[in-house]
Amino acid sequence: MNSNRRRSRSSSNRLAQSVLYTSESQLRHPGLLWRSMVQDLLASRELAWRLLVRDISAKYRQSALGILWAIIPPVVTAAGFAFAKGSGLINIGTTDLPYPAYVMFTMSLWQTFVEALNAPMQAVVGAKAMMARVNFPREALVLAKLGEVCFGFAIKLVLIIGLFLWFRIPVTWTVLLTPVALIHLILFGTMIGLFLAPIGALYSDLLMGITLLTSVWFFLTPVVYPVPTDGMFGVIVKLNPVTPLILTLRELATTGVVTNANGFWVVSVLTLLGLLVAWLFYRLAMPYVVERISS
Repeated sequence: MNSNRRRSRSSSNRLAQSVLYTSESQLRHPGLLWRSMVQDLLASRELAWRLLVRDISAKYRQSALGILWAIIPPVVTAAGFAFAKGSGLINIGTTDLPYPAYVMFTMSLWQTFVEALNAPMQAVVGAKAMMARVNFPREALVLAKLGEVCFGFAIKLVLIIGLFLWFRIPVTWTVLLTPVALIHLILFGTMIGLFLAPIGALYSDLLMGITLLTSVWFFLTPVVYPVPTDGMFGVIVKLNPVTPLILTLRELATTGVVTNANGFWVVSVLTLLGLLVAWLFYRLAMPYVVERISS
């Protein structure tokens, strides 16, 4: 009899447990907030992997050219600018690599940056219906898309290795450091994307605006030309935060001589700090986004 009473009490206690939601800001308890963010990030790994496999399978299964779309843009861009340069239509200047290899290599890096920038927005917009129905760590969406960006770069890496072999481009031991610079480039794009993702989920105009912005940004980045040394345009290109990241990555992979190490580390440190702020903003903003899209 006593054991039955104890069981009934424990059952009633479990049924009485509830989750209390308050209007108090999570910023009042930063320690608890950061701890829950890290816990959700770790807990989202399995879901992120499942989303990654699903998205990659769907993306390339429904495409006739499949993974070739990862290397077509840099090849087409290089062919167009190489023809324009050879015809005398544009004066590019001297590059430290054969020009077709220069454009294809740097274009692959630029494309990876743009994909990392768009990844958080595409993840949130594509999962609006799921977020409205299921409660899960929102970090899983971003992790899955970042995995897709890395998968895309792995395909581009085959093109890059082929370029180095075809044009017999020498490499030094510094090529082993290129993953560090590549991670910083991807994280910089992700930082911007995290800031924009909650807004992009509510206003589709932002996605179209980002496409326009990155098109202009492309011509302010030394992708198809070397870094200018004179004039106002040269100053703008040097102040472009993507410039030292791409320049350092390319130099580590080829000459081994980093010409703008200070700029690279300044942008890298700001990226890591900005990424934490962007993650915090994403974390605090997503509940309001879900509430808006669910109503």
